[in-house]
Amino acid sequence: MNNPPVATPSAAPPKAAILAIILVSYVMIVLDTSIVLTGLPNIHQELGFTDTGLAWVQSAYTLTFGGLLLLAARAGDVVGRRRLLQLGLALFTLASLAIGLARSPAMMIAARAIQGVGAAILAPSTLALLQTTFAEGRERTRAIALYSAVAGIAASVGLVLGGVLAEWLSWRVGFFINLPIGAAMLLAARRFIAESSRSRGRFDVAGAASSTLGMSALVYGLIRSAGAGWGDSLTQGALAAGVLLLAAFIAIERRAAQPILPLRLFADAQRNAAYGARVLFLGAMIGFFFFTTQFLQVVLRYPPSLTGLAFLPMTLVNFGMALCVPRLTRRLGNARLLAMGLATTLLGMAWLSRIDANTAYWLGVALPMVLIGAGQGMALSPLTAAGVAGVPAQDAGAAAGIVNVAHQLGNSLGLAALVAISSFGAHQRVGAALLAHRVTVALGGASAMLALALLLVLSSRRGG
Repeated sequence: MNNPPVATPSAAPPKAAILAIILVSYVMIVLDTSIVLTGLPNIHQELGFTDTGLAWVQSAYTLTFGGLLLLAARAGDVVGRRRLLQLGLALFTLASLAIGLARSPAMMIAARAIQGVGAAILAPSTLALLQTTFAEGRERTRAIALYSAVAGIAASVGLVLGGVLAEWLSWRVGFFINLPIGAAMLLAARRFIAESSRSRGRFDVAGAASSTLGMSALVYGLIRSAGAGWGDSLTQGALAAGVLLLAAFIAIERRAAQPILPLRLFADAQRNAAYGARVLFLGAMIGFFFFTTQFLQVVLRYPPSLTGLAFLPMTLVNFGMALCVPRLTRRLGNARLLAMGLATTLLGMAWLSRIDANTAYWLGVALPMVLIGAGQGMALSPLTAAGVAGVPAQDAGAAAGIVNVAHQLGNSLGLAALVAISSFGAHQRVGAALLAHRVTVALGGASAMLALALLLVLSSRRGG
């Protein structure tokens, strides 16, 4: 007689299945962010965006993503991480459908904002699940290496995929791809992921409100500064409001019985250095993607599909290096590998910043990309691991939220700053020469960001 299987105390959720759910869910977020970049010209023309309004295709997403991250991260600790993961997947998937069906700028921007809400819920949920599923040490190092590898690869693959789809089919297909993937991940999460225990106590409503409004105001001010300038009154008002609200948030967290962001997470110097270095590193990398894409399309006159393929030297090396991270971490240690990754990325970025209108692709673009890809492959995993190292399980969501907030702040602040400085000395140039100059100045600024990140990590290592 065949008896049904009986669960035993030793039975555990299949970690391979959980890791697959985490990685695929995170890939959806990163992939869409870069798919948009090469699809923007087609979106501009088809939906009738103005030149300034087009920026909000990306900005609406970044605004809600950055503004809601801390709230969503802590909510997972309070109401359950599987529930939040499923909510994030559902919102992100439905918003992707709405984006693919958009027929007007207003519908596109609204759907992108909702997609940002889904991403804000999904991103910290994936990292928190990774941290609580895999034990600290070799097991977690391998999982975080894969997590960081797919993030870097998805960003580059998104450029390739977005360009190919925009040129051969439609930019809409890039968003429709999320529908079967999101549905499959929802079913898999329900089957393979057990609900986490919930934290008891009162929810930190004041902290949630001040952090969400403060982050939203700060991100909005940074985004607006890129177009309206730092002297714009609304930009200054939003930035001031953001700083004041975040200062109030810190004061609230000091007294809260169950804070949305436990300030004890900032007691570790190396974790703090990892957060700061992540802001600078992501600022440099978003500038690299944004300006190099323009250089390839406008100066070298590459079509969208070829523009995406031009990033393959970085993508392939990034993937290969990221797979070697667990072995390199055991041999060199997390701190040394992080410093090597940042230094390699800095070397590649400084080399790439020398491009001009006469630069040949293979020598002036592809070879520096190899170094940037190798450096990113080495650096992202140690940065992520350092940001959650030594954090107790009950604070996993909050720690993941800080890592993702640093990520989004780097994207927003970095791009706004690089766009602003790229205009220095550009008034006497026109056409392709003007853009080549802007790219050179911006990538020089990105190199400075990487140098600061490297100094921050090295000083923390000496101090720690």
